[in-house]
Amino acid sequence: MQQTKKLILTCFAVALLVAPVMAANPHKEYVQGEFKTGPDVTKVCLECHEEQAEAFMKTSHWTWSLEQVINGKKVQAGKKNTFNNYCTQIKSNEPSCNRCHAGYGWEDDNFDFTDKTKVDCLVCHDTTGTYLKARGGRVFEGLNLLRIAQNVGQPVRDNCGACHFYGGGGDAVKHGDLDSSMAYPEKKVDVHMGLDGKDFACQACHVTKNHVIPGNSLGVSPGAESQLSCEDCHTAAPHEESRLNEHVANVACQTCHIPYYSKEIPTKLWWDWSTSGDDDRNVTKDKYGKPLYVKKKGDMKYGKNVPPEYAWFESGKAVNYVRGQKIEDPSKVLTIAGPTSTIKDKKARIYPFKVMRGKQAYDPKYKNLLVVHQIDDDGYWHTFDWKKSAEIGMKQAGLPFSGEVGFVETRMFWRINHMVSEANVALSCLDCHGDKGRMDWKTLGYSGDPMKNAKWARGK
Repeated sequence: MQQTKKLILTCFAVALLVAPVMAANPHKEYVQGEFKTGPDVTKVCLECHEEQAEAFMKTSHWTWSLEQVINGKKVQAGKKNTFNNYCTQIKSNEPSCNRCHAGYGWEDDNFDFTDKTKVDCLVCHDTTGTYLKARGGRVFEGLNLLRIAQNVGQPVRDNCGACHFYGGGGDAVKHGDLDSSMAYPEKKVDVHMGLDGKDFACQACHVTKNHVIPGNSLGVSPGAESQLSCEDCHTAAPHEESRLNEHVANVACQTCHIPYYSKEIPTKLWWDWSTSGDDDRNVTKDKYGKPLYVKKKGDMKYGKNVPPEYAWFESGKAVNYVRGQKIEDPSKVLTIAGPTSTIKDKKARIYPFKVMRGKQAYDPKYKNLLVVHQIDDDGYWHTFDWKKSAEIGMKQAGLPFSGEVGFVETRMFWRINHMVSEANVALSCLDCHGDKGRMDWKTLGYSGDPMKNAKWARGK
């Protein structure tokens, strides 16, 4: 088999040198057979790409965890064990949440992370636009897996977007700067990815090596150093006007060049779990047609063309909430993901953020966020019983539960990097420094607008 495979691949290599058009897609010639499951396809992929699978299995897209330094300590943190303020966390809800894992069949703690046949190659390399994952991380029944496998290729925006556009249970719910409008955007939505602009694929900036895709969310990898920078393509002094270039030391490029996020599709900004479960509430919709209340989820708010909020941020300096972590003061808003930098940090710059706010369940005695079982007949979305759902979730998480359920207000920072506007609509001086400027100077650590008084400037 190995000799036959090598002979076939050698023929393909020669054909590519002599007549590239004849071998535009060698997979159609090599990949044959009847595929009933995703792992059936992966087994064929492994015959040529075992090294690639092994490399991929070392990445956070597979492990959903990353060793990083948070608050001076080395910890393992990632989607496996962190909280968010949308559907909250994956423990005991794996069959539903893990359909976005780049593997097959992760439904509980018995999933074998060393099994290469569980790697989902198609989710990133499908070019037909027909590939879909179902509950339990399995492929939908009825898909033509042979056709999909024969037509694999380099990822396009829709491959990445299958998960990143729809995180949190719907289009544009989580990321304020990533949604389905970014699959085929106009230049006014994103100057880099716009079809009438640069038409960049995701990997034009997220340059991938050994299947490691650079880029990180504060929610799952706050201690990770970012390998991405605008200066990878642009200089540190990109403006003709020197006064603008002076801003680069204190202000991130994104701050001026992404004046609004969620340009086409509304994003969720508030989710209050404490009001869920009410049969008597009328379902009303906002001006975008989004429901303001859903029984299984509670009260919600959305926004479109939202101006970001701003905070100091230095790569690798942020915090998130790891399962079991103690809440110091439940009467205060709990930051479950956010930057820790201040105006005093020399390398920090002012960045734009979407700040997601809401209320979620916690244990008033043990003072930690509750792992709530949500899915299936015994889950909260069926029983609307907080106590029973928390008992199931906390037991699976191996954490004590007092039997009490309270609610704590939380917030989560999502750094805005996409939906870069054209230069002529970037923020101007008065957008920040005018009488109605969008910067909250005192929250940022200034005494006031630094343009009004030189003593208020950073470092003065």
